Amino acid sequence: MLEPYEGKLSRTVLRGEGGGNTAAPLDYAPLVEAMGPDMGSVIRVSAGGRDRLNAMYMVDGYGENDPIVVKSQFIMSLVEQIDKKGVGPQQKSIIDRCAAAVYREAEKCKSSGGATPTLCTFREKLLEQPEREAKQIALSLELFTTGSLDIFGRESNVDMDKRVVVFDIHGLGSQLKPTGLLVITDTMLNRVTLNWKKGKRTHVFIDEFHVVFENEFSAQFFNSAWRQFRKRNAYPTAITQNVEYLLDSVQASTMLSNSEFVIMLNQAASDRAKLAKLLNISEIQMRYITNAPAGSGLIKYGSALVPFVNKFNRDTKLYQLMTTRPGEGQFANG
Repeated sequence: MLEPYEGKLSRTVLRGEGGGNTAAPLDYAPLVEAMGPDMGSVIRVSAGGRDRLNAMYMVDGYGENDPIVVKSQFIMSLVEQIDKKGVGPQQKSIIDRCAAAVYREAEKCKSSGGATPTLCTFREKLLEQPEREAKQIALSLELFTTGSLDIFGRESNVDMDKRVVVFDIHGLGSQLKPTGLLVITDTMLNRVTLNWKKGKRTHVFIDEFHVVFENEFSAQFFNSAWRQFRKRNAYPTAITQNVEYLLDSVQASTMLSNSEFVIMLNQAASDRAKLAKLLNISEIQMRYITNAPAGSGLIKYGSALVPFVNKFNRDTKLYQLMTTRPGEGQFANG
């Protein structure tokens, strides 16, 4: 996604509904588990699960400029996902103030081995504030700190130091998925920053990424994170089969129109018309994503448009690990 940054290509995959293109967040887990525990790890993010991610974790070098400003924006995005009423100017000021205070206090305690701030720490700081709005924000965060969904509210307990890491958010359900995707994106941003400082390249794949464009602050945070991915020697790839959401968002459609590399599989009629106008694709070329069979479609690479057919031998272990067709692979008995 987005224009290339200093030659670093970002990508997007537009997937059609139905057929062999059906996707689920847990599709990648069997493939990574087959690599063995020394190569990869699967982090299962689910309500009441054992795997935890600290939403407040922040490595040195986090953010484009002031890391606390970027983290405040992330927390605003998180609160917006939790409380659909949105984040007003009063709430913004309170979040910014409390975030700065929490990290300032953590920095003072760093030399004495103080703990990393968590959402629980942040909520406690909110409760210390005199404003009624602060208490309301704290109440919104209660479920994610001291409640049953505290998987993002405490210290992380997962192993990120593997060659391949996959986040399985299938157990979150549709209501919690936007919140989970935000925290995971932030977690990946921290990891990309660490790899960048070590001179390592990172490949980032985000499935169902249309979810983050459902709210204003979520979209802003994701847009900022995406820029940082590209600047820090990461190759991000966004995947979605809900193209309509992207085309209805001005910010997302702008990102898509500036994309250097786009893979389009079978698309619905309404989406095809919008994509043709946005990406300047002729009617004849759009035939390659009209009633296209699985594994067939159209690639846009710069100004070039190339139709493709990608057939995969079904009699292989790799196919069985990757397939999402009912009756095949992990879904054989489902």
